[in-house]
Amino acid sequence: MLRTVAVVLFDDVSLFEFGVLAEVFGIERVEDGVPKFDFRVCAAEAGKALSARNGTVVIPPYGLEGLLGADLVAIPATRIREGYPPEVLDAMRQAAASGATMLSVCSGVFVLGAAGLLDGRRCTSHWMNVVELAERYPDAKIDPDVLFVDDGDLITSAGTAAGIDACLYLVRRELGSEVATRIARRMVVPPQRDGGQRQYVDLPVPECSAESLQPVLTWMMENITVEHQASSLARRAAMSERTFARRFVAETGTTPHKWLSMQRVLHARHLLEETDLGVESVATRSGFGTAALLRHHFRRVVGVAPQDYRRTFSST
Repeated sequence: MLRTVAVVLFDDVSLFEFGVLAEVFGIERVEDGVPKFDFRVCAAEAGKALSARNGTVVIPPYGLEGLLGADLVAIPATRIREGYPPEVLDAMRQAAASGATMLSVCSGVFVLGAAGLLDGRRCTSHWMNVVELAERYPDAKIDPDVLFVDDGDLITSAGTAAGIDACLYLVRRELGSEVATRIARRMVVPPQRDGGQRQYVDLPVPECSAESLQPVLTWMMENITVEHQASSLARRAAMSERTFARRFVAETGTTPHKWLSMQRVLHARHLLEETDLGVESVATRSGFGTAALLRHHFRRVVGVAPQDYRRTFSST
């Protein structure tokens, strides 16, 4: 049963991510039918002020003894360091060995990795950090596309708001949907979000690293609705098909078909954000032709359906 929650803080406290944990587990909502949690804010040294990098300080009332007997040990986002205090890592390992569920928000997963708690385990982090996470902890099984990962007694979440998703999910798993929904209603957030974090990734526009193919790429973009054949593109570039294919991969890192598909997805994403065109019209204007084909390619690249993406990101 989820009753005692210990949050471990470091200097350079990330207030939002710490606030997520405090909002879900640290506010008494007994009158709303939510069980009261024993919420412990811990650090390597009790009573020592920790900087929040904005002129604010946080003073944890508990030292590492606060992890003893905790049902959940939570690590909010923190600055990624070369090393973390050994006594903190030891306390976390002991808590995990005693049966505590370990939860991280965003970059807090690096602390779990430093404690050796990610080896062979499924996990995630903010999409900007997953490459470094994989380099530091090669034995971890990282899923870069999801909002959070439930690996039993290890729950890891992506950036910031995904910590809310992970916390509410854990409440739902341990205490039931009704309790999770009541907390979510008070927070004015959805009890559960659809999709993963790929929809939030800033997709780079594939570029040509040299001048030779730039006119062809520009022409393809200006005629994005046209079905381009490799033979006609090669003639436009004044190359043989074989030379053109080899040069295209060398200069763009991908094939003409994949390059054009990515450009069409990027154009469709722009239309979904900036216009109120229907999905069929977006499909036509971005070169996919049909809404079904647009949905297939858009979900493969972005991770959610076009309509779901529009609900989140539309500016119209």
